[in-house]
Amino acid sequence: MKSTGIVRKVDSLGRVVLPIELRNSLNINQADALEIFTEGDRIILRKYEPYCVFCGEVDDVINFNSKNVCKKCAGELSQKIY
Repeated sequence: MKSTGIVRKVDSLGRVVLPIELRNSLNINQADALEIFTEGDRIILRKYEPYCVFCGEVDDVINFNSKNVCKKCAGELSQKIY
């Protein structure tokens, strides 16, 4: 993990501001969703991108019955249904 040297305080509502330079370098825009993970005593933020539950692809993903499926896997599934 690489340190940026940036320190921010948590405000009274539990919010932390991500500096614009960091958001720009990670292509995080206003209203983008972030996933929150924990690993031991670490908090990890990652820009949320819906991915296919079968292959992990993030391009051409559609939502089917509240599951994200890429068009390729959806096509393969439709061929396997009897």
